Amino acid sequence: MDRSKKEALVAELHETFEKSSLVVITHNKGLTVAEVSDLRQQMRDAGAGFKVTKNRLAKIALKGTKFEHLEEQFVGPTAVAFSEDAVAAAKVCAEFGKKNDKLEIVAGGLNEQNLTKEQVDNLAKLPSLDELRGKLIGVLQAPATKVAGVIQAPAGKLARVFAAYGSAD
Repeated sequence: MDRSKKEALVAELHETFEKSSLVVITHNKGLTVAEVSDLRQQMRDAGAGFKVTKNRLAKIALKGTKFEHLEEQFVGPTAVAFSEDAVAAAKVCAEFGKKNDKLEIVAGGLNEQNLTKEQVDNLAKLPSLDELRGKLIGVLQAPATKVAGVIQAPAGKLARVFAAYGSAD
């Protein structure tokens, strides 16, 4: 890889780290191209991303970002999962890691905070931002639905009474 390609890759990684709120560092020990493609597709579907990186270039890209504290974690066959959602990348990595032992979560970072492997696993168990929004909307809509049901109930009872009188004749 020539110098200009390396500089472009570092700039792209740096921008990725700047935009993300969660970064998960993984070791991928022998993942096939098909498995990595499948993992990338799952990441895209969840609104996250996954990149296999060169450690030296990733360390350069980390400089000046909120994930600079993760520099020492880049050892061995490393890949990075990232997302703007604070849960998406961790969730996909954890689920994929359960099915395929070739992907191992090493550590992570949630904004300026270091995360251990266990903390990333715990983060993966939380509902995503979209799931939380859905639950909140459900809670907010429930009272309105109940009010509408209560208001409609007397009219329904009245209609059944009239129907009963009409059928009695």
